[in-house]
Amino acid sequence: MSIQKWSEQIWVTQLADEPAFSDDMASLRDETAKAEPMPDLVLDLSDVGHVSSSQLAQLLRLRKIVVDHGTRLRLAGPPDSVWAVFLATGLDKVFDFSENVSTALAELQMQR
Repeated sequence: MSIQKWSEQIWVTQLADEPAFSDDMASLRDETAKAEPMPDLVLDLSDVGHVSSSQLAQLLRLRKIVVDHGTRLRLAGPPDSVWAVFLATGLDKVFDFSENVSTALAELQMQR
């Protein structure tokens, strides 16, 4: 996984299917814990083919950390199979989504 520090305030991370997904989420949590102040995060889901309940729990934990620090999290480019899981679980109303990373970055910048 590479955390792309797009700016001091925004980091972008591209996620993939398991087993990389869990490892990458742990690395992202560790890196953001060291950041001062905590940046806004964009998670690129375009290479994730499916999500499990464990992965949803990891995303929810990261969202709680982000919200507790007063920053923002955007999920970008989820494929239809992943989007369907968010719709079925009602998590489409919990997370903020963008069509792709470029759109997510623009939306975060416009909201500042």
